[in-house]
Amino acid sequence: MEAKQTPLFRQDFTLVVIGQIISLFGNAILRFALPLYLLRQTGSPALFGAVGAAAFIPAVLCAPIGGVLADRVNKRNIMVALDFSTAGLILAFTLFLERAPLAPLTAACLMLLYGIAGAYQPAVQASIPLLASADQLTRANAVINMVGTLSGLLGPVVGGVLFGAFGLRPILWVGVACFFLSAVMELFIRIPHRPRAAAGNVLSTVRQDLKESWRFVRRERPVFLSVMLVLALFNLVLSAALVVGIPVTVVQVLNMSDSLLGITQGAMGLGGLFGGILTACLGARLSLRRGNLVLLAASLTAAVMGLALLPGVPPALGWWAVTAMSFAIMVLSTMLVVVLSAAVQGQTPPELLGKVMAFIMAVSNCASPLGQAIYGALFEGCPAWAVLLGAAAAASVTAVCSKGVFQALDDGSAV
Repeated sequence: MEAKQTPLFRQDFTLVVIGQIISLFGNAILRFALPLYLLRQTGSPALFGAVGAAAFIPAVLCAPIGGVLADRVNKRNIMVALDFSTAGLILAFTLFLERAPLAPLTAACLMLLYGIAGAYQPAVQASIPLLASADQLTRANAVINMVGTLSGLLGPVVGGVLFGAFGLRPILWVGVACFFLSAVMELFIRIPHRPRAAAGNVLSTVRQDLKESWRFVRRERPVFLSVMLVLALFNLVLSAALVVGIPVTVVQVLNMSDSLLGITQGAMGLGGLFGGILTACLGARLSLRRGNLVLLAASLTAAVMGLALLPGVPPALGWWAVTAMSFAIMVLSTMLVVVLSAAVQGQTPPELLGKVMAFIMAVSNCASPLGQAIYGALFEGCPAWAVLLGAAAAASVTAVCSKGVFQALDDGSAV
């Protein structure tokens, strides 16, 4: 007789999902509006890219610390404290807006926002195996990923409308409300927690925990290192190009409105949502063996964007092409990330999961700040179509060379 499947949407998992929807929506609307405000006020892609790069650095540095906290501190308390902190941060930014130099103020706010998010996500990732049964792990990861992409869909669309009609301040107040409400809701979540003895003071505990996760990855799962290298290279050559390039091409190259930029970035969220739904439906039938083909397909979407920006292509057609490819690349990347996360979670001991997931996130994203700074300068000095075609070519080479890595991870191999 077939065993009855454990329900996924029990109270605590449902509260995590709802809290994530509210919190990530606030995050998405702010990540859309603050860089756009800077770009509109200064008109400089290089400054836009540099601020984006600076903002990403704390996310990389704080992810390992967040991983240590996720394995030692009650995960609910981490989420609550960081959401309340973010509400206070945005309130402070609102009060100082127009009273302090724009670029340093925006850079500082985005750095703190990204840093908090970097410390926050390991707690969410590490809580999934504690709130979902093993047979529901892929579905649970898909749901959490869909929550992020749904927020990524709604945030830019709502942000574009509000920004175009009322400016930045209403968006800031919406962000404050979202983080405050999310923190209050998360107070009622119950996540199993087993305290672990600290290894001395805070710094020595962090150092010892990070060394423990490094030993596990190096000795037991060195294939994780290969995966991190592939993802870091891909983020360097392609993801960073799109983070900088999509706003610059829509706003400056195609001369479209803020609302249309919001729709383009909303299409990315819709693509992520569709990719998450597709992954949840397919479940265990998906594997990582063909992960390199997913990366190759993502590279080709960037090439299509570049072709759509060639001289002579009507701006409206170029916008539709960029928007459609933004949707497609998020479908592909979401499916890959969900399956990859489930594979890592299934191959990592629970007491190390927060640190290992954070370590993978940090290493995979470490090249993004450098990439964003480089692409900011390239988009200011070179034709946008040439930059995107070059990024697509470099990403294609990375995808072709990654075949063996994804096969080894799918097999559960240690090499």
